[in-house]
Amino acid sequence: MRRMQAREHRALPAGTGARKGRDSMTCRERLIEYFQQHGVAFTTTSHRIVYTAQEVAAAEHVPGRLVAKVVMAITSGGPCMLVLPATHRVSLSALQEALGDPSARLAREEEFAHLFPDCETGAMPPFGNLYGIRVIVDRSLTTDPEIVFQDGTHRETMRIAYADYQRLVQPEVMEFAYHS
Repeated sequence: MRRMQAREHRALPAGTGARKGRDSMTCRERLIEYFQQHGVAFTTTSHRIVYTAQEVAAAEHVPGRLVAKVVMAITSGGPCMLVLPATHRVSLSALQEALGDPSARLAREEEFAHLFPDCETGAMPPFGNLYGIRVIVDRSLTTDPEIVFQDGTHRETMRIAYADYQRLVQPEVMEFAYHS
């Protein structure tokens, strides 16, 4: 398949645009509405179906360090969304140490898929705040001016400024990943 043209979206004033019922919105529609309500400019891109964050980077022709990969964990406090660059892997021991939670572990798909009913499994965006889930970002993702992420599908991505992501999500920033 051929890569499709990226589309840039300017931030609209809050309250503009049509609203659908929350239950019938796709993840992408939910993100677009959220960005528009908060004055965030974003770019959307369609590409061939891909399943890993590194494949997303290749399909988007961007460095893997810009692609925000989501990994779910289970902690003593419940599910937790870990966000790290596509080029990195979670160090379980570093995560447990950073959290002060020796019981923290990576989640199995069946433990979290139901938490994201508007997303294809494994294509969740790094916006756990929209799902009532704690979000922790690895410090290595905070150094670039923008991030690219899946928008709930394996065929589309969005790109926003990291500063906007930080402002909207207010994730905890820790060190739990290593370059793979």
